[in-house]
Amino acid sequence: MALHRGPDKHEERTMSVNPFFGEANPVGGMTEAPPTHRLPDAALPPSTAYQLVHDELMLDGNSRLNLATFVTTWMEPQAGVLMDECRDKNMIDKDEYPRTAELERRCVAMLADLWNAPDPSAAVGCSTTGSSEACMLAGMALKRRWAKRNADRYPGARPNLVMGVNVQVCWEKFCTFWEVEARTVPMEGDRFHLDPQAAAELCDENTIGVVGILGSTFDGSYEPVADLCAALDALQERTGLDIPVHVDGASGGMVAPFLDEDLVWDFRLPRVASINTSGHKYGLVYPGVGWALWRDKEALPEELVFRVNYLGGDMPTFALNFSRPGAQVVAQYYTFLRLGREGYRAVQQSTRDVATSLASRIEALGDFRLLTRGDQLPVFALTTADHVTSYDVFDVSRRLREGGWLVPAYTFPANREDLSVLRIVCRNGFSHDLADLFLDDLARLLPELRRQPHPLTRDKEAATGFHH
Repeated sequence: MALHRGPDKHEERTMSVNPFFGEANPVGGMTEAPPTHRLPDAALPPSTAYQLVHDELMLDGNSRLNLATFVTTWMEPQAGVLMDECRDKNMIDKDEYPRTAELERRCVAMLADLWNAPDPSAAVGCSTTGSSEACMLAGMALKRRWAKRNADRYPGARPNLVMGVNVQVCWEKFCTFWEVEARTVPMEGDRFHLDPQAAAELCDENTIGVVGILGSTFDGSYEPVADLCAALDALQERTGLDIPVHVDGASGGMVAPFLDEDLVWDFRLPRVASINTSGHKYGLVYPGVGWALWRDKEALPEELVFRVNYLGGDMPTFALNFSRPGAQVVAQYYTFLRLGREGYRAVQQSTRDVATSLASRIEALGDFRLLTRGDQLPVFALTTADHVTSYDVFDVSRRLREGGWLVPAYTFPANREDLSVLRIVCRNGFSHDLADLFLDDLARLLPELRRQPHPLTRDKEAATGFHH
């Protein structure tokens, strides 16, 4: 989450209160508005407090027009009702809320089956607050397994984790928080994610694992997990090093099983020890819920599982977080029941169709070059065509924001810092109709952008709110 500091003295202000809001004084309404950066002295009526907060939040962007986020922005009303009914249930209190705990267990079993675990009943897993926590847990398990295998050298030896430079920032956090060396495979030319052979060459006796990304957030492309496992198989034959793989399926873990059934990326590969996904992305649930699964009990060291009894019963827990609402887990189970395999396939196919169609039509405008086409994740990245010199992707992002569309513009990491792109994420709820409206707005901007003398956005950091 973001870090915030307190306001400077000159920033302190009071809110302006419409007299119609003022239930506190039935004669003349409120005579003094509440402060914004310290607790008010007196209580407010609920309707007044609601209206003040509601009005300020009107200045937020429209989540349905946010083409930057992967997070679900629409669910059925019935799911919302269930979430309201469960928001006061503490997910960690499994003895008090045994049916909520059972729904979590069923979701883990369904995912183990979906991801082709050799024995779904033997797979272990848990819900998390999102994929970031799930990745932390998977990384912890990898490090602990490595430490146990290398007890004669650890803690003297420093462990490392191999991954592409395109990984989500949670993996950088993991390496920093848990004192693991991050070894990253840079981008090269038109390869915007990990190269299997280059990853294998970075491995040594201190490598706790290699991360493969099923759906890069930079451009929506799948990393070749099967090729990565094959490269590590060859490495083991040559050197004896047995390096496990974790698949970060934050997005693709809930797309590939339904649309790319012939793609082998999951527990069918013996080297894959664990997988995570975000239920609140293409799992189609409001934030925040993620899932972490391990192939079997051997992949998750028992000493990382804590047992507590002060909430009643004997409760095993493996999570960084403790108390959190059960609403999102219940909503995940609802969605699994509601859609089933065929329903998920239909929803994800529709979303991919929107992405590929929109990508092709943007390409036809002539001003842009596609890096990806939305045919893996329903996500695509594009940059300006070589002949375009009057504007850049940061200008496009800024102008689209004027119409309410949130489209991030950003530069790629090493070795492609020279490449600036726009990325468009298509989600359930972003329909063909909305895509038509977006394309109309983009096409309407182009004549003005073409008349610019040069790109106007010089400060790239200020040009976009997106920071990978």
